[in-house]
Amino acid sequence: MRVTDRSVLDEIVARLPAGWRRQPRPLVDHLVSFVVGGDAGAVRRFHLLYADARRLVRTTERHEALAVLENHLTQAVAEMAPRRLFVHAGVVGWNGQAILVPGASHAGKSTLVAALLAAGATYYSDEFAVLDPQGRVHPFPRPIRLRDAREIATSLEPEQLGGRRGLGPLPVGLVAVARYDEGARWRPARLTAGRAVLELLSNTIVARSHPAAAMATLGRVVSRAASFKGRRGEAREAAAWLLEAVG
Repeated sequence: MRVTDRSVLDEIVARLPAGWRRQPRPLVDHLVSFVVGGDAGAVRRFHLLYADARRLVRTTERHEALAVLENHLTQAVAEMAPRRLFVHAGVVGWNGQAILVPGASHAGKSTLVAALLAAGATYYSDEFAVLDPQGRVHPFPRPIRLRDAREIATSLEPEQLGGRRGLGPLPVGLVAVARYDEGARWRPARLTAGRAVLELLSNTIVARSHPAAAMATLGRVVSRAASFKGRRGEAREAAAWLLEAVG
């Protein structure tokens, strides 16, 4: 990561992906460049963001450039992680096992994760299930982002929701495809291992670029985990069911 103005470094560090750390290596896997704009007399310069030689955004709004930067860095880690498989999912720990809730953005993952934390579960992620080759899930503890009725997002730490952070890998005990549908009752159907793999694969970042490795890891997950799919309404009802199902 390089910038043209050191004054933005604190804002950039606050947006680095969960678990980042400094590396002294001279080898650069992925170069992101932020050309800082702003007012220069009567001229207003654009903020420019590049990934290697590709321009990601050109804007006069600094917060917009930083938001694009945060999203890009997270996506880049998910695509380039050499020994981890990233699946779009909310994840909590309960009784030594992980509950994995796959789904795209706006599917209600974060709201369900918040309800699970309020019921006593341990926080792993509201965005990615980070799986190792053995099928265990690792923490990706970014702040939880909850949207209100106007789609305005608020970032909260798990402790603010009554939860605590998971520290080590867990085996997946339950996979629940639980998309929000206002007024629905949570009456899930059991999935076969094959159907469960397909549901997870549709939310896996490298499903097309590394299908064999993705299938191998997901196969290990569903071989040990019970899998269900259904529509949910009120998050607390589904959360209570999920915790009871894990036992």
